[in-house]
Amino acid sequence: MFDQILDLVKQHLNENPEVANQIPDDQKEEVHNEIANHITNGIKDQSLAQGGIGGLLSSLQSSVASGGSITSAIEGGLVGSLTNKLGLSPAISGAIAAAIPGILQKFASKAADPNDSSITKEGLTNSLSNIGGSLGKMFG
Repeated sequence: MFDQILDLVKQHLNENPEVANQIPDDQKEEVHNEIANHITNGIKDQSLAQGGIGGLLSSLQSSVASGGSITSAIEGGLVGSLTNKLGLSPAISGAIAAAIPGILQKFASKAADPNDSSITKEGLTNSLSNIGGSLGKMFG
């Protein structure tokens, strides 16, 4: 799931040069990874709270449209991380975080599109199951 989200991040930022141009060239890869990590973790956390992938995708689509809690949680954590971890200014971090709704919208659309096999509900469910199993092994 992380790789698909990372691809969406790169694609979305490349389509938005006003945001992409604010990222220092020597930090682009780190910024892309940080964004993808925050989205992946947000999706994992919210899938548990929403009763699985189906509930998450439904909630995600409405959250993106209304600026809901899922989007806000990911954006807020990302701004702090980009500012503190990577030393980006709050203005640049905020501009990057403002791209989150567009990335989440693409993610939800791809997952809901039966003709797009890059992100599927089954694949997401398997990713989340594997994560749970890995955590169980780590802490078990």
